[in-house]
Amino acid sequence: MKPDLKNKVVCIVGLGYVGLPLAEAFSVKLKVIGFDSDKARIEKLKQDKTYPNLCFTTDPEQISKADFVIICVPTPLTSSKKPDLGHVRGAAETISRNIKKGSIVILESTVYPGVTEEVVKPILESSGLRCGPDFRLGYSPERINPGDREHTIDKVVKVVSGMDEDTTEIMVQLYSLVTPRVFKAKNIKTAEAAKVIENIQRDINIALMNELSLIFERMGLSTGEVLEAAATKWNFQRYSPGLVGGHCIPDRW
Repeated sequence: MKPDLKNKVVCIVGLGYVGLPLAEAFSVKLKVIGFDSDKARIEKLKQDKTYPNLCFTTDPEQISKADFVIICVPTPLTSSKKPDLGHVRGAAETISRNIKKGSIVILESTVYPGVTEEVVKPILESSGLRCGPDFRLGYSPERINPGDREHTIDKVVKVVSGMDEDTTEIMVQLYSLVTPRVFKAKNIKTAEAAKVIENIQRDINIALMNELSLIFERMGLSTGEVLEAAATKWNFQRYSPGLVGGHCIPDRW
């Protein structure tokens, strides 16, 4: 039996280039609370954006009204090249102080396998609520490419995985409101790992093209023309020279 989502409320925590488009997409079908700790950003959004079902706030107590809480915060690297989970931990701590019993918390940030269950879950349980009987947990890696009008939320496949089969099915119904196809990963760690290798694949290929473009330049060749010719092969995956690194890795510049 499909869950009735008609009167459910979604809270997006973190209104950057991932959270804001997601909040806007969900607001077409559901009531959405857009939460961010950046007061200047919230004030600007209130002035620039007007949606009947979407409100912006810096008040963490508003999170307690949500049936679904989706974390969309950045995960950069530290100076020692280690994953910086500060934003994820901070978001989880804020949610733990305002979580509503029966809600589902979903992490969308890019993280290594294990973060959702081994980092986020204990923080949420510090509220006194238990994962399972009191709230549910899931992961759905973001697939936002800023400035890309072809691969927008309403056109890409969304990967989801919950703490159990029932949670996963509810997540499928939720994300089906904003995207055409939802893929169910076997478990949360599999979904987390999938996001990591998506980025790694792009990183390696862009880095390779950067090196090849330098060689082509010395040979008097146009990298664009070489790629155009190579792309005529049926199984060639085109990557262009560009920036390697960042919170998410762009494949074209």
